[in-house]
Amino acid sequence: MTEQSGWVEITKADPEHSARYAERFRVMEAAGDDLAGEARLIDAMAPRNARILDAGCGPGRVGAILGDLGHDVVGVDVDPVLIAAAEQDHPGPTWLVGDLAELDLASRGIGQGFDVIVSAGNVMTFLAPSTRREVLARMRSHLAGSGRAIIGFGSERGYQFADFFEDVEEAGLVLDLKLSTWDMRPLNEDSDFLVAVLKR
Repeated sequence: MTEQSGWVEITKADPEHSARYAERFRVMEAAGDDLAGEARLIDAMAPRNARILDAGCGPGRVGAILGDLGHDVVGVDVDPVLIAAAEQDHPGPTWLVGDLAELDLASRGIGQGFDVIVSAGNVMTFLAPSTRREVLARMRSHLAGSGRAIIGFGSERGYQFADFFEDVEEAGLVLDLKLSTWDMRPLNEDSDFLVAVLKR
């Protein structure tokens, strides 16, 4: 049996957590806050009209922007409350409830590989440690031949960058580029955030 993610444990302990999380981004968007940083980088790295998987999409913040830019977006998240918020606030992309550790989109009628997989919002740090390599391996299996996965998370959330790099290698992925921000600043020894670009 797949170990439950930290996010699932949080929402079981606090059933209103997801609704508050979705509302926080609605308030930020209404206030005019810039919520498009991750999407700008993904759009710059993707071909036009790319097939993009938003892995751990939450309420659809990143995937919705990419969809508005003309990409074919599928978003997957373990939290049905967040998927419902994505469907309500951002119609257009395909939003699916699913556990990234069991990701098998072909079984749900989505068979083509993705040009880009994005995993923003510290998704990797919410995964159960026992599932991290499996999630990365499943991302690999969903990439098109020349596709890339772009994953971002902070170092203060219980997943050290060195451990992540080891998991990447064990999952059969290759580290192509290491950045410290979504606006492409290089990673250095003092960086507390990682944006990793991976390929098959």
